[in-house]
Amino acid sequence: MTTTEKAAPPRHDPKVVMALRNFAMSMTVFNILGYLILGFEQPWSWPFAALATAYSLEMGLEVISARVERRTERFRGRGVRGVVEFLYPAHITALAVNMLTYVNDKIGVMIFGVVVAVGAKWVLRAPVRGRMRHFMNPSNLGIAVILLVFPWASIAPPYHFTETIDSAWDWLIPAGILMAGTMLNAKLTGRTWLIMGWVSFYILQAVFRGLVYGTSISAALVMMSGVAFVLYTNYMVTDPGTSPSAPASQFAFGAGIAILYGYFTGTGIAYGLFFATAAVCLIRGAYLWALHFSQRAAERRAVQDGATRATTANEIATLPNKEVVSA
Repeated sequence: MTTTEKAAPPRHDPKVVMALRNFAMSMTVFNILGYLILGFEQPWSWPFAALATAYSLEMGLEVISARVERRTERFRGRGVRGVVEFLYPAHITALAVNMLTYVNDKIGVMIFGVVVAVGAKWVLRAPVRGRMRHFMNPSNLGIAVILLVFPWASIAPPYHFTETIDSAWDWLIPAGILMAGTMLNAKLTGRTWLIMGWVSFYILQAVFRGLVYGTSISAALVMMSGVAFVLYTNYMVTDPGTSPSAPASQFAFGAGIAILYGYFTGTGIAYGLFFATAAVCLIRGAYLWALHFSQRAAERRAVQDGATRATTANEIATLPNKEVVSA
Protein backbone atom coordinates (compact mmCIF):
# COMPACT_ATOMS: atom_id res chain seq x y z
CA MET A 1 0.00 0.00 0.00
CA THR A 2 1.47 3.36 -1.01
CA THR A 3 1.23 6.50 1.11
CA THR A 4 -1.49 7.87 -1.16
CA GLU A 5 -3.70 4.81 -0.74
CA LYS A 6 -6.10 4.35 2.14
CA ALA A 7 -6.89 1.03 3.76
CA ALA A 8 -9.91 -0.70 2.30
CA PRO A 9 -12.88 -1.15 4.65
CA PRO A 10 -13.82 -4.77 5.35
CA ARG A 11 -16.23 -6.13 2.79
CA HIS A 12 -18.36 -8.00 5.34
CA ASP A 13 -18.47 -8.37 9.09
CA PRO A 14 -17.20 -11.71 10.51
CA LYS A 15 -20.69 -13.14 11.00
CA VAL A 16 -21.63 -12.51 7.37
CA VAL A 17 -18.29 -13.95 6.23
CA MET A 18 -19.07 -17.14 8.13
CA ALA A 19 -22.54 -17.28 6.56
CA LEU A 20 -21.09 -16.76 3.08
CA ARG A 21 -18.52 -19.48 3.71
CA ASN A 22 -21.24 -21.93 4.70
CA PHE A 23 -23.37 -20.88 1.72
CA ALA A 24 -20.41 -21.42 -0.62
CA MET A 25 -19.58 -24.81 0.87
CA SER A 26 -23.21 -25.94 0.67
CA MET A 27 -23.50 -24.84 -2.96
CA THR A 28 -20.25 -26.61 -3.85
CA VAL A 29 -21.26 -29.88 -2.21
CA PHE A 30 -24.71 -29.74 -3.75
CA ASN A 31 -23.26 -29.17 -7.22
CA ILE A 32 -20.84 -32.06 -6.84
CA LEU A 33 -23.65 -34.35 -5.74
CA GLY A 34 -25.85 -32.93 -8.48
CA TYR A 35 -23.47 -33.93 -11.24
CA LEU A 36 -22.43 -37.24 -9.73
CA ILE A 37 -25.73 -38.51 -8.32
CA LEU A 38 -28.79 -36.27 -8.55
CA GLY A 39 -29.03 -35.75 -12.30
CA PHE A 40 -27.96 -32.20 -13.17
CA GLU A 41 -28.36 -31.81 -16.92
CA GLN A 42 -25.92 -28.98 -17.70
CA PRO A 43 -22.48 -30.09 -18.98
CA TRP A 44 -20.03 -30.81 -16.16
CA SER A 45 -17.59 -28.22 -17.49
CA TRP A 46 -20.06 -25.34 -17.20
CA PRO A 47 -19.64 -24.71 -13.45
CA PHE A 48 -15.92 -24.19 -14.02
CA ALA A 49 -16.62 -21.72 -16.83
CA ALA A 50 -19.10 -19.89 -14.60
CA LEU A 51 -16.62 -19.74 -11.71
CA ALA A 52 -13.77 -18.53 -13.93
CA THR A 53 -16.01 -15.77 -15.31
CA ALA A 54 -17.25 -14.68 -11.90
CA TYR A 55 -13.81 -14.73 -10.24
CA SER A 56 -12.07 -12.76 -12.98
CA LEU A 57 -14.84 -10.17 -13.28
CA GLU A 58 -15.17 -9.68 -9.51
CA MET A 59 -11.45 -9.19 -9.02
CA GLY A 60 -11.10 -7.02 -12.11
CA LEU A 61 -13.89 -4.68 -11.03
CA GLU A 62 -12.45 -4.54 -7.51
CA VAL A 63 -9.08 -3.45 -8.92
CA ILE A 64 -10.77 -0.70 -10.94
CA SER A 65 -12.82 0.43 -7.95
CA ALA A 66 -9.75 0.51 -5.73
CA ARG A 67 -7.87 2.65 -8.23
CA VAL A 68 -10.74 5.11 -8.50
CA GLU A 69 -11.20 5.33 -4.72
CA ARG A 70 -7.43 5.39 -4.09
CA ARG A 71 -7.47 2.46 -1.69
CA THR A 72 -6.06 -1.03 -1.53
CA GLU A 73 -7.99 -3.93 -3.01
CA ARG A 74 -10.09 -5.77 -0.46
CA PHE A 75 -8.59 -9.14 -1.38
CA ARG A 76 -5.07 -8.00 -0.50
CA GLY A 77 -3.28 -8.12 2.83
CA ARG A 78 -4.41 -11.45 4.28
CA GLY A 79 -2.91 -13.93 1.86
CA VAL A 80 -4.93 -16.77 0.42
CA ARG A 81 -7.60 -16.47 3.10
CA GLY A 82 -8.33 -12.88 2.12
CA VAL A 83 -8.71 -13.82 -1.55
CA VAL A 84 -10.97 -16.78 -0.76
CA GLU A 85 -13.23 -14.75 1.53
CA PHE A 86 -13.44 -11.97 -1.05
CA LEU A 87 -14.58 -14.47 -3.69
CA TYR A 88 -17.30 -16.17 -1.63
CA PRO A 89 -20.12 -14.07 -3.16
CA ALA A 90 -18.86 -14.61 -6.72
CA HIS A 91 -18.56 -18.33 -6.06
CA ILE A 92 -22.17 -18.57 -4.83
CA THR A 93 -23.49 -16.45 -7.69
CA ALA A 94 -21.70 -18.40 -10.43
CA LEU A 95 -22.86 -21.80 -9.20
CA ALA A 96 -26.42 -20.60 -8.65
CA VAL A 97 -26.81 -19.06 -12.11
CA ASN A 98 -25.50 -22.18 -13.83
CA MET A 99 -27.45 -24.56 -11.61
CA LEU A 100 -30.81 -22.81 -11.90
CA THR A 101 -30.92 -21.98 -15.62
CA TYR A 102 -31.28 -24.21 -18.66
CA VAL A 103 -30.06 -22.69 -21.91
CA ASN A 104 -29.62 -25.80 -24.04
CA ASP A 105 -26.03 -25.88 -25.33
CA LYS A 106 -25.55 -22.08 -25.36
CA ILE A 107 -22.80 -21.63 -22.82
CA GLY A 108 -22.42 -18.00 -23.86
CA VAL A 109 -25.93 -17.27 -22.55
CA MET A 110 -25.07 -18.77 -19.18
CA ILE A 111 -21.85 -16.74 -19.02
CA PHE A 112 -23.84 -13.64 -19.97
CA GLY A 113 -26.07 -14.26 -16.93
CA VAL A 114 -23.03 -14.59 -14.67
CA VAL A 115 -21.59 -11.31 -16.03
CA VAL A 116 -24.88 -9.52 -15.39
CA ALA A 117 -25.15 -10.99 -11.90
CA VAL A 118 -21.63 -10.04 -10.82
CA GLY A 119 -21.38 -6.77 -12.72
CA ALA A 120 -24.67 -5.38 -11.42
CA LYS A 121 -23.26 -5.38 -7.89
CA TRP A 122 -20.90 -2.61 -8.94
CA VAL A 123 -23.53 -0.54 -10.75
CA LEU A 124 -26.87 -0.94 -8.95
CA ARG A 125 -25.98 0.43 -5.54
CA ALA A 126 -27.65 2.49 -2.87
CA PRO A 127 -26.45 4.14 0.36
CA VAL A 128 -26.99 1.97 3.45
CA ARG A 129 -25.72 3.26 6.81
CA GLY A 130 -23.24 5.56 5.13
CA ARG A 131 -21.85 2.96 2.70
CA MET A 132 -22.75 2.14 -0.87
CA ARG A 133 -24.21 -1.36 -1.05
CA HIS A 134 -25.66 -3.34 -3.95
CA PHE A 135 -29.39 -3.92 -3.64
CA MET A 136 -30.22 -6.39 -6.43
CA ASN A 137 -29.98 -10.08 -5.58
CA PRO A 138 -27.09 -11.04 -7.93
CA SER A 139 -27.93 -14.60 -8.99
CA ASN A 140 -31.64 -13.85 -9.19
CA LEU A 141 -30.99 -10.82 -11.38
CA GLY A 142 -28.72 -12.77 -13.71
CA ILE A 143 -31.38 -15.46 -14.15
CA ALA A 144 -34.19 -12.93 -14.61
CA VAL A 145 -32.23 -11.05 -17.30
CA ILE A 146 -31.52 -14.31 -19.16
CA LEU A 147 -35.25 -15.11 -19.14
CA LEU A 148 -36.11 -11.63 -20.44
CA VAL A 149 -33.42 -11.32 -23.12
CA PHE A 150 -33.63 -14.90 -24.36
CA PRO A 151 -37.30 -15.96 -24.35
CA TRP A 152 -36.40 -19.50 -25.43
CA ALA A 153 -34.34 -20.03 -22.26
CA SER A 154 -35.89 -21.47 -19.12
CA ILE A 155 -35.10 -22.29 -15.56
CA ALA A 156 -33.63 -25.71 -14.84
CA PRO A 157 -36.45 -28.27 -14.66
CA PRO A 158 -37.18 -29.02 -11.00
CA TYR A 159 -36.95 -32.76 -11.58
CA HIS A 160 -33.24 -32.60 -12.33
CA PHE A 161 -32.50 -32.01 -8.65
CA THR A 162 -33.70 -35.56 -7.90
CA GLU A 163 -33.81 -37.11 -11.38
CA THR A 164 -31.97 -40.29 -10.49
CA ILE A 165 -33.31 -40.56 -6.93
CA ASP A 166 -36.47 -42.38 -5.90
CA SER A 167 -38.26 -43.86 -2.87
CA ALA A 168 -37.60 -42.13 0.45
CA TRP A 169 -34.70 -40.08 -0.93
CA ASP A 170 -37.20 -37.88 -2.77
CA TRP A 171 -38.19 -36.55 0.64
CA LEU A 172 -34.93 -36.87 2.51
CA ILE A 173 -32.99 -34.59 0.17
CA PRO A 174 -35.29 -31.54 0.45
CA ALA A 175 -35.69 -32.25 4.17
CA GLY A 176 -31.91 -32.23 4.63
CA ILE A 177 -31.50 -29.01 2.64
CA LEU A 178 -34.33 -27.45 4.64
CA MET A 179 -32.79 -28.32 8.00
CA ALA A 180 -29.30 -27.17 7.00
CA GLY A 181 -30.60 -23.94 5.47
CA THR A 182 -32.85 -23.18 8.43
CA MET A 183 -29.96 -23.58 10.89
CA LEU A 184 -27.72 -21.42 8.71
CA ASN A 185 -30.25 -18.61 8.43
CA ALA A 186 -31.28 -18.76 12.08
CA LYS A 187 -27.73 -18.67 13.46
CA LEU A 188 -25.77 -16.60 10.95
CA THR A 189 -27.82 -14.52 8.51
CA GLY A 190 -30.63 -13.71 10.95
CA ARG A 191 -33.21 -13.86 8.16
CA THR A 192 -35.81 -15.97 9.97
CA TRP A 193 -38.42 -13.21 9.81
CA LEU A 194 -37.88 -12.89 6.07
CA ILE A 195 -38.51 -16.61 5.59
CA MET A 196 -41.63 -16.36 7.75
CA GLY A 197 -42.97 -13.48 5.65
CA TRP A 198 -42.21 -15.26 2.40
CA VAL A 199 -43.65 -18.67 3.37
CA SER A 200 -46.77 -17.35 5.14
CA PHE A 201 -47.77 -15.03 2.31
CA TYR A 202 -46.93 -17.68 -0.28
CA ILE A 203 -49.55 -19.87 1.37
CA LEU A 204 -52.00 -16.95 1.51
CA GLN A 205 -51.58 -16.09 -2.18
CA ALA A 206 -52.05 -19.75 -3.14
CA VAL A 207 -55.31 -19.92 -1.17
CA PHE A 208 -56.45 -16.54 -2.52
CA ARG A 209 -55.84 -17.54 -6.14
CA GLY A 210 -57.66 -20.80 -5.55
CA LEU A 211 -60.71 -19.14 -4.01
CA VAL A 212 -60.92 -16.22 -6.44
CA TYR A 213 -59.66 -17.69 -9.73
CA GLY A 214 -60.33 -21.36 -9.20
CA THR A 215 -56.73 -22.51 -9.49
CA SER A 216 -55.61 -25.62 -7.66
CA ILE A 217 -54.64 -24.75 -4.10
CA SER A 218 -53.07 -28.16 -3.49
CA ALA A 219 -50.93 -27.90 -6.64
CA ALA A 220 -49.63 -24.51 -5.54
CA LEU A 221 -48.86 -25.71 -2.03
CA VAL A 222 -47.20 -28.96 -3.05
CA MET A 223 -44.47 -26.87 -4.72
CA MET A 224 -43.24 -26.08 -1.23
CA SER A 225 -42.07 -29.68 -0.81
CA GLY A 226 -39.74 -29.55 -3.83
CA VAL A 227 -35.99 -29.05 -3.80
CA ALA A 228 -36.22 -25.92 -5.98
CA PHE A 229 -38.55 -24.15 -3.52
CA VAL A 230 -36.41 -25.14 -0.53
CA LEU A 231 -33.23 -23.94 -2.26
CA TYR A 232 -34.83 -20.62 -3.14
CA THR A 233 -36.21 -20.12 0.37
CA ASN A 234 -32.99 -20.90 2.22
CA TYR A 235 -30.23 -19.93 -0.19
CA MET A 236 -31.45 -17.18 -2.52
CA VAL A 237 -34.10 -14.92 -1.02
CA THR A 238 -32.17 -14.76 2.28
CA ASP A 239 -29.08 -13.18 0.71
CA PRO A 240 -27.80 -11.00 3.60
CA GLY A 241 -26.31 -8.44 1.23
CA THR A 242 -29.54 -7.55 -0.56
CA SER A 243 -32.24 -8.01 2.09
CA PRO A 244 -33.12 -5.83 5.10
CA SER A 245 -31.96 -6.58 8.63
CA ALA A 246 -34.80 -5.28 10.83
CA PRO A 247 -37.42 -7.97 11.60
CA ALA A 248 -40.41 -5.94 10.36
CA SER A 249 -38.59 -4.98 7.16
CA GLN A 250 -37.55 -8.58 6.61
CA PHE A 251 -41.13 -9.80 6.97
CA ALA A 252 -42.38 -7.12 4.56
CA PHE A 253 -39.62 -7.99 2.08
CA GLY A 254 -40.54 -11.68 2.05
CA ALA A 255 -44.28 -10.98 1.98
CA GLY A 256 -43.83 -8.55 -0.91
CA ILE A 257 -42.10 -11.20 -3.00
CA ALA A 258 -44.92 -13.66 -2.32
CA ILE A 259 -47.59 -11.08 -3.23
CA LEU A 260 -45.88 -10.14 -6.50
CA TYR A 261 -45.30 -13.80 -7.30
CA GLY A 262 -49.03 -14.41 -6.87
CA TYR A 263 -49.79 -11.46 -9.15
CA PHE A 264 -47.37 -12.57 -11.88
CA THR A 265 -48.56 -16.16 -11.73
CA GLY A 266 -52.20 -15.11 -11.73
CA THR A 267 -51.68 -13.00 -14.84
CA GLY A 268 -49.97 -15.86 -16.71
CA ILE A 269 -46.38 -14.62 -16.47
CA ALA A 270 -44.00 -17.55 -16.32
CA TYR A 271 -41.08 -17.70 -13.90
CA GLY A 272 -42.82 -15.15 -11.69
CA LEU A 273 -40.65 -16.05 -8.72
CA PHE A 274 -37.51 -14.57 -10.24
CA PHE A 275 -39.28 -11.50 -11.56
CA ALA A 276 -40.99 -10.93 -8.21
CA THR A 277 -37.68 -11.07 -6.36
CA ALA A 278 -36.05 -8.68 -8.81
CA ALA A 279 -38.99 -6.26 -8.54
CA VAL A 280 -38.96 -6.20 -4.73
CA CYS A 281 -35.17 -5.67 -4.68
CA LEU A 282 -35.59 -2.80 -7.15
CA ILE A 283 -38.34 -1.25 -5.02
CA ARG A 284 -36.10 -1.50 -1.96
CA GLY A 285 -33.23 0.14 -3.85
CA ALA A 286 -35.49 3.02 -4.90
CA TYR A 287 -36.67 3.39 -1.29
CA LEU A 288 -33.07 3.52 -0.02
CA TRP A 289 -32.21 6.28 -2.49
CA ALA A 290 -35.40 8.21 -1.63
CA LEU A 291 -34.56 7.91 2.07
CA HIS A 292 -31.03 9.11 1.40
CA PHE A 293 -32.18 12.18 -0.53
CA SER A 294 -34.82 13.04 2.07
CA GLN A 295 -32.21 12.84 4.83
CA ARG A 296 -29.83 15.03 2.86
CA ALA A 297 -32.61 17.56 2.29
CA ALA A 298 -33.45 17.57 6.00
CA GLU A 299 -29.78 18.12 6.87
CA ARG A 300 -29.55 21.04 4.43
CA ARG A 301 -32.68 22.63 5.91
CA ALA A 302 -31.27 22.21 9.41
CA VAL A 303 -28.00 23.87 8.37
CA GLN A 304 -29.87 26.72 6.68
CA ASP A 305 -32.12 27.21 9.70
CA GLY A 306 -29.10 27.24 12.00
CA ALA A 307 -27.32 29.76 9.78
CA THR A 308 -30.43 31.97 9.70
CA ARG A 309 -30.76 31.90 13.49
CA ALA A 310 -27.07 32.65 13.91
CA THR A 311 -27.29 35.59 11.50
CA THR A 312 -30.34 36.98 13.31
CA ALA A 313 -28.63 36.64 16.69
CA ASN A 314 -25.54 38.44 15.39
CA GLU A 315 -27.63 41.27 13.96
CA ILE A 316 -29.47 41.73 17.24
CA ALA A 317 -26.21 41.67 19.18
CA THR A 318 -24.79 44.52 17.09
CA LEU A 319 -27.81 46.82 17.61
CA PRO A 320 -27.55 49.69 20.11
CA ASN A 321 -28.97 48.91 23.56
CA LYS A 322 -31.88 51.27 23.04
CA GLU A 323 -32.95 49.50 19.88
CA VAL A 324 -32.63 46.10 21.57
CA VAL A 325 -34.86 47.18 24.44
CA SER A 326 -37.47 48.64 22.08
CA ALA A 327 -37.38 45.48 20.00
